[in-house]
Amino acid sequence: METKQDMLRKLPAIHKLVDHPEIRKWMDTDRISADFITQLAQLVVDDVRHGILNEQVQSITDDMIIRRLHHQIREVVEPRIKRVINGTGVVLHTNLGRAVLAEEAVRQIVSVARSYSNLEYRLQEGKRGSRHEHVEELIKLLTGAEAAMVVNNNAAAVFLVLREMARHQEVVVSRGQLVEIGGSFRVSEIMKQSDARLVEVGTTNKTHVHDYEQAITEETALLMKVHTSNFRTVGFTREVSLEELVELGQKYNIPVYEDLGSGVMYDLASKGVGDEPLIQDSIRQGADLVTFSGDKLLGAPQAGIIAGKKKWIDRLKKNQLARVLRVDKMTLAGLDATLRLYLNPERASREIPAIRDIVVDVEHIRQKAEQFVSMVEGHLAASVTVEEDVSEVGGGTLPAVTIPTVVVAIRPESMPVHQLERNLRYGSPPVVGRVNKDTFLLDFRTIPDEEVDELAHAVQQACRV
Repeated sequence: METKQDMLRKLPAIHKLVDHPEIRKWMDTDRISADFITQLAQLVVDDVRHGILNEQVQSITDDMIIRRLHHQIREVVEPRIKRVINGTGVVLHTNLGRAVLAEEAVRQIVSVARSYSNLEYRLQEGKRGSRHEHVEELIKLLTGAEAAMVVNNNAAAVFLVLREMARHQEVVVSRGQLVEIGGSFRVSEIMKQSDARLVEVGTTNKTHVHDYEQAITEETALLMKVHTSNFRTVGFTREVSLEELVELGQKYNIPVYEDLGSGVMYDLASKGVGDEPLIQDSIRQGADLVTFSGDKLLGAPQAGIIAGKKKWIDRLKKNQLARVLRVDKMTLAGLDATLRLYLNPERASREIPAIRDIVVDVEHIRQKAEQFVSMVEGHLAASVTVEEDVSEVGGGTLPAVTIPTVVVAIRPESMPVHQLERNLRYGSPPVVGRVNKDTFLLDFRTIPDEEVDELAHAVQQACRV
């Protein structure tokens, strides 16, 4: 057995690693310079040396170190954010990037990204403009709001509203609506950070109008309603409707703010999917301010959208945080293109992937699954069957709502199911699905027609590895 000193002496010189034929190939691709390869080689050798001294490495060879360096170079030169085939059936999969953008939005983003644009320039007047103008008119038209603005996500929108409207003052909210979403974002914590003072009313399962009214003082700046988009309370429950809250706010001259969270503009309930409140309904019912996400049920890029009464939106626009939280030209381009699709709801349901994949007919999903099975049958050491199942919308939206779907169940015979799952994740492109006991499931709700051929090839490759 080699001693530590023997192994340390065998560590190759950095220049020899850089000059190795397998490593020099990377320089020939023009993707990385010799200087950066030298830095990576040093890191690899340092890591191996550390492993030797800590008895984590028992033996070394030049080939082993070359392989490590090769892997390290590949890690930095290849894109870290990659296209993934989503076979989970979760339409708004937070870990997989949430809403897939419409082709119209992608084209608009690329057009704006690769050239100069009128981001803050009024072409008709030849004067400086505001980036808010590009989507504000569309949001007003689609929702009925008097004014609107956009920040970088809905958490930022909530923070800005609370900071501007209720700093060092009180915000009354139902105890049953103190939600927590992903990343430990809590309404109560964001309120603390905004320097607004939280006043909880009611109980976990029941809140009445008189609970809000009894909590109103001279320090009350906002009456807040939070849509519980990621959970439901059922049974012996009561919550105050937005109309009731608006009536109370008007009685005491206090603005009413509703955080819708996921935010939906297309009437999914008319298609039998959930009962999410529409943004335009909240505006129509009198909310002074409404906030919602861009990259969830709206199907747009990540953004926080604030819509409502002009006098309040004007205040928010003037807050110094509006610049801190502002969005870039690519976000605005994608949001603008997505919102324009909503001018024709039927077109929106066809061309916005988030909406399309939620309301798609189950028979179309079945056709894709059967096409896939016909392509792989007889080429896999596995049983492959088409089965009924259910999908979830995901992204902290439509809790307790499941949608009938069709999956392909793959039960490998030559390897454990976890190895198949791993092989697919490591593939190019990576494929992510679901594992249920000894079965790997691919839900074709989230697999577009154009990916079926590619997926069939990926599965065949994964079963051979």
